[in-house]
Amino acid sequence: MDLKEIQNLIKFVAKSGASEVKLEMDDVKITIKTGSDENRETTILQQVPMQAAPQMHQPVQQQQTSQAPQQQESQSKGGGEAAASQDKGYITIKSPIIGTFYRKPSPDKDAFVEVGDSIKEGDVLCVIEAMKLFNEIESEVSGKIVKVLVDDSSPVEFDQPLFLVDPS
Repeated sequence: MDLKEIQNLIKFVAKSGASEVKLEMDDVKITIKTGSDENRETTILQQVPMQAAPQMHQPVQQQQTSQAPQQQESQSKGGGEAAASQDKGYITIKSPIIGTFYRKPSPDKDAFVEVGDSIKEGDVLCVIEAMKLFNEIESEVSGKIVKVLVDDSSPVEFDQPLFLVDPS
């Protein structure tokens, strides 16, 4: 099972409203748990040979941050990684995974994108570190960056808005 399949499984569970899903295959055991919005906790991914290691759970606490009303409104709309925001026709690019958001490829480099930059489909917008893996987040739309909604080196949740893009 590769990372993309696991991400799709997490998305499916989050949208389904299930409180817990367990998947066991020959060499992989995955448990995804979700709680109430006030105390949301997700346990993700254990890729451990079943006969070689005991079962280990690593809960990842999702931190709730105070958000501007515009962010809360676009976050409540749901949808995929790029969901249309109703105010001003902007597109919201959302986090496909839980992790730590980085705007730069490394501390001594420039940010991938800045407000006002034009982007096209496939451009790398940021990196999200999850479980010591750095995942490049690519744009699924073309347009102009209107706003960066997350501070550099901040924790992000699944489906949390990251960027607002003007598609015109």
